[in-house]
Amino acid sequence: MSNEAESPFQTLHEFVKEAKGRLSPGNWDYLVGATETETTMMRNRAAIDSLAFRPRVLRDVSTIDLTGRFLGRPITLPIMLAPVGGLENFDPEGGAPAARAAAEFGVPIMVSSVSMPGLEPMAAAGKGPKVFQLYVRGDSAWIDEVAKRAIDHGYDAFCFTVDTAIYSRRERDIAKRFVKPWRARATGQHFQAALNWDEIKRFKDKYDIPVALKGIATAEDAAMAVEHGVEIVYVSNHGGRQLDHGRGSLDVLPEVVKAVEGRAKVWVDGGFVRGSDIVKAVILGAELVGLGRMYCYALAAAGEAGVAQMFKLLETEVHEVLGLLGVTSFGQLDGSYLHPVSPVVQPHVHSSFPLTNLSDPGYR
Repeated sequence: MSNEAESPFQTLHEFVKEAKGRLSPGNWDYLVGATETETTMMRNRAAIDSLAFRPRVLRDVSTIDLTGRFLGRPITLPIMLAPVGGLENFDPEGGAPAARAAAEFGVPIMVSSVSMPGLEPMAAAGKGPKVFQLYVRGDSAWIDEVAKRAIDHGYDAFCFTVDTAIYSRRERDIAKRFVKPWRARATGQHFQAALNWDEIKRFKDKYDIPVALKGIATAEDAAMAVEHGVEIVYVSNHGGRQLDHGRGSLDVLPEVVKAVEGRAKVWVDGGFVRGSDIVKAVILGAELVGLGRMYCYALAAAGEAGVAQMFKLLETEVHEVLGLLGVTSFGQLDGSYLHPVSPVVQPHVHSSFPLTNLSDPGYR
């Protein structure tokens, strides 16, 4: 395993504390907040915390393979940096440092269409596997222009976000009158509202690049995606930032995996921040686990070096979990390694980091 002693960050929760100290109140609330009552965000954590492990012992785990797969290619861990808007609020270079760290570590990044420095500079920054994620702000010709740019610059897949037909009310921002700069610049929301299955079919008929639909939350829509030839069904509730009172992503994952029946890859995000979280999602059928807030903490705390260290800490945690479960690779895991339980802590955006001072209102 990698030697982590050189970094000032030796636990994941230390990134949270450092990020809180560095970010403005508005940017902190944007990062940790969700929509209205924030129930969906809390259910993301509750779903993860409602599963316990059933470990096996007396297995030879002296050598453990942590690798995952991305569209048929090996990657260092079965994780991906999820698309996050406004990364320039966490680092002056925007998402470029995260792209470089992901490429160096050997995992994919999904680049948001509403983060700087933009499609082409992000492709240049990270030479590793990458996906471009689109918020639709124009007609079919506009989509085609963006798709051509993504294909020409080496993106491995193209993702439509499909859970933002109506932009949500994020009351942490509203109550403090915090207007995100990229939202103030945004136009063409009606094109996102009009996005439908016909456009997905048109796109699939025209382009060979693998397509992901991000924001699938039911078996019915997962089946529809497969029927339309979509290669990647991405289970997500936008980190609890769109529909309030939704289900936690890990609760949704099993029904989506069942509906897909192996005809498409299944990716997931929503509250995943620890190595144990990643292992649970893979057991339930996810090929890739997207990290959003977690890498934003690391980026805000220490830029590229912070994201690189976050990867090392997650690698250590995953190695520990697999070894203590008694397996030597993700392929040996199945549902017998999980058991439903009642969570021991109240779910919260930081409930997986008990050593963070959660009594401080600033962390809420």
